[in-house]
Amino acid sequence: MKAAHLPDRGAVKVTGNDARQFLHGLVSADMLALAPGAARFCALLSPQGKIIVDFLVAEAPATDGGGFFLDVPRTLAPVLVQKLNLYKLRARVLIEEMSETLGILAAWDGHGATTRGLAYADPRLPALGLRVILPPHLAATAAAELGAVLLDASAYEAHRITLGVPQGGVDFVYGETFPHEADMDQLDGVDFGKGCYVGQEVVSRMEHRGLARTRAVQVRWDGTAAPKAGAAIMAGERQIGRLGSTVADSGIALLRLDRASEAAARGEPVLVDGIAVRLVKPDWARFAFPGDPKAAAE
Repeated sequence: MKAAHLPDRGAVKVTGNDARQFLHGLVSADMLALAPGAARFCALLSPQGKIIVDFLVAEAPATDGGGFFLDVPRTLAPVLVQKLNLYKLRARVLIEEMSETLGILAAWDGHGATTRGLAYADPRLPALGLRVILPPHLAATAAAELGAVLLDASAYEAHRITLGVPQGGVDFVYGETFPHEADMDQLDGVDFGKGCYVGQEVVSRMEHRGLARTRAVQVRWDGTAAPKAGAAIMAGERQIGRLGSTVADSGIALLRLDRASEAAARGEPVLVDGIAVRLVKPDWARFAFPGDPKAAAE
């Protein structure tokens, strides 16, 4: 088993009698069904349906004080706290930024358990493994309890990219991207049956009308000389996307799939910095893909 402390992740704590209902009415996942020991992937959206912050939510057992802990991009933790406080009104909740005292440990490629911190399976994909919210100085102890080798955070990044799972801030832009474009609908980050939340109308319309033409997808190339992150992805003279995070011979790109399909029909290669790349559909993806016009049944 492998583990890594993720220094780019922080934590926000939401407690109080109204905490569950408060979060349920705001975020894209069902908080009413969440139980201690499990987690949900979700986002707080703008009224226009774009991602302000995406995060994982885990509930602490009552024996440990209860409450909800949000595993969030550290740089956006203050933004999330500010936004949640704007929506609080008279709700009986306390919202605390905890990133100075709590961090995130990821563990994958194996199974184990730890008594340190709040542990939960990553709700996006089983292959992403386990997450633990805990004081950073306990990361090595928790990794030892898990029977994991503690590695640098870059090892987890390589694992994430190899699985084709996008990350905000590098693979898509916060404030400009819809959940479908970031594949949140594919990674159990949107509950389409839960009812109202901020941005719900726009997201539901995209789902039912099939309006998502842009997607975060995996790309691969031959050799280990990676194209530059942020480089334009071209088909002929037309830009069809932009490259995000990379590792070795693969990366994640935000692409217009309709334009990629048109390029494939014309026999045009897809290039990044002059390097030919192949589009790869991850095993978990259900959306229609160039060369695969029908999305797999859910």
